Amino acid sequence: MKAMVIKKFGDPSVFEIAEIPKPKVIPGHVLIQVKATSVNPIDTKVRSGVVSAVAPAFPAVLHGDVAGVVIEVGEGVTNIKVGDEVYGCAGGFKETGGALAEYMLADARLISHKPKNLTMAQAAALPLVTITAWESLYNRANLQSGQTVLVHAATGGVGHVAIQLAKLAGARVFTTASSSEKASIGKRLGADVVINYREQSVEEYLKKYTNGNGFEIVFDTVGGENLDRSFQAAAPFGTVLGIAARSTHDLSPLHAKALTLHITFMLLKILNKDLRQEYGEILQKVTKLVEEGKLYPLVHEKTFTFDQVSEAHSLLESNKAIGKIVLTNEW
Repeated sequence: MKAMVIKKFGDPSVFEIAEIPKPKVIPGHVLIQVKATSVNPIDTKVRSGVVSAVAPAFPAVLHGDVAGVVIEVGEGVTNIKVGDEVYGCAGGFKETGGALAEYMLADARLISHKPKNLTMAQAAALPLVTITAWESLYNRANLQSGQTVLVHAATGGVGHVAIQLAKLAGARVFTTASSSEKASIGKRLGADVVINYREQSVEEYLKKYTNGNGFEIVFDTVGGENLDRSFQAAAPFGTVLGIAARSTHDLSPLHAKALTLHITFMLLKILNKDLRQEYGEILQKVTKLVEEGKLYPLVHEKTFTFDQVSEAHSLLESNKAIGKIVLTNEW
């Protein structure tokens, strides 16, 4: 089969087209004819070697998010059959094959039936970011109706889903954005208040919206210095959620306000085979929400093909994309 592979770590130019063996179906797995995938920051980190410990062996097929059609079903799989349209985040990491190929072998526990009202490209935009937001808000923070939540990066992959999930839980949702265009998208996604972080400091928006008290839950989807700003924005006894914490920080603000910090590293339950069932179960619930019109993906205006993956990675790393960057299989 054809695949876009990397034979070494590096910049986006390391991708090359190759002919590699088509995976054989094994018990508990399905073989998916790949129709679409999307780019997530973790994919660029794997490609560059920043997280080499979770990278597949060379020549490596990357990307976890997949949408496609099941063409073979392994022994023991009962909930999925040949011909089903499915989606999930099911590989592209250590000891798994990725989605940048004609076919992908996926553990059936990691996938779910695709929402009927989404295209393959739209469906491929959802799995990793939605599972990350779900795990963070619902499982780690135990978000309750009426709580105040600040979601950083309204139009980011995880951020745009987090706004929607927080609203579905009955929270009062605040979000940050860097422009009026992104602010209007944040409102459309359901945020009660959008804060232009380039025009207001943390201290200023805390005073304006919380009487200086802070937010009960702060979801940092950015990392770096923004995690420190998240500590500053949290209310005493509040919760800070992070998804990018490979950095060094002063934890004294957590101590001063008795904060709880939760880190979500979504790949752990893919790498730990005993925990994979949870992700398929989350996606089943996500499919229902999407089909009911309660959740939708924000997709970047340009769709790429698999042989344009270098360009797609470059765009994500430029921080100029609005919404998820998706790629469709034209082979």
